[in-house]
Amino acid sequence: MTRITDQLNFGPALNVAARSAASISKLQVPENQDNLLLIDADGRAVLLRDQTPHTTQLPNWPQGHVRLAVLDGMGGHGHGRQAAEAVAAGLLAIPACATLEELGTRLDQLHRELQASFSRPNDHDTFRRPGTTLTLIEIPPGQAPMLYHVGDSRLYEISAQAARPLTVDHVPATSFAMHGLLGKDEWWQQVHGEHRAQISQAYILGNAFANPQVLDDGLLPLDATNLPPFLHHMADRRALTVRYDAVYLLATDGFWSCARPLPWIERWPALLAAAAAPALDALFDDYAQNPPPQLHIDNLSAIVLRFACNVDETALPTAPIPSHF
Repeated sequence: MTRITDQLNFGPALNVAARSAASISKLQVPENQDNLLLIDADGRAVLLRDQTPHTTQLPNWPQGHVRLAVLDGMGGHGHGRQAAEAVAAGLLAIPACATLEELGTRLDQLHRELQASFSRPNDHDTFRRPGTTLTLIEIPPGQAPMLYHVGDSRLYEISAQAARPLTVDHVPATSFAMHGLLGKDEWWQQVHGEHRAQISQAYILGNAFANPQVLDDGLLPLDATNLPPFLHHMADRRALTVRYDAVYLLATDGFWSCARPLPWIERWPALLAAAAAPALDALFDDYAQNPPPQLHIDNLSAIVLRFACNVDETALPTAPIPSHF
């Protein structure tokens, strides 16, 4: 298990911790096909290469700008780890972005470039093309965090009241809901009440939202123009409104890959409230010591972050930040 943020500086208004593990199983240690990317306020970056942390200093990175991302390589399509590594490395070359439009344009372009590099000449077997999830938060200094999301990794907001997903899984159930074939309750049950190892869109891979039998090369941003009304508020690319009294979790689906994930996730607010350890350690320790029933052994990667004050305010918070973050 690799903790990779000890040497990074995210400034006084942001606390960040990250960890990646291949498996909690003592009998099975699969290849860790996940990846993480963290660029701190000083331009120091960490990502995984060959499943181990690699640190580099980015030139001309603007002071105070932060980038965080989790990636889950799709092993079933082959070269999942390599795809996640390629995207993480490609993110190092993308300049700090100040607007959602710039962020989306640059990340879409990276998708096209990597897709071309992984495709073989005259290769029409697109379903064997590698892919990875990408859930990224870009935080320019003094601005609201910006989200860019592809796949079925997730961003959660964990408050004292609830663990609330802030992203939409790019899975067949979401495609069905987009076509009017699933309502809110049915969608919620299939996406959050169960776990299914299927995906309808991934970075590098492309998307199959229009027709599950046909894979389009491009990425389809999900937003109010194509999502059902009950998901309009969770567009893939948007500015986030954050709370200083909440913990934010960027994680790959190893955290909820069990038969009944909803009761497992609903425990998180009470778990973090009672924990003497930092939030990241509490989540990983609980997962290892009290795994959910019918757990599917999978890679497990997460970035936990907390804002010391609202990003668009200069005043300090009126409530204390727990010292054991």
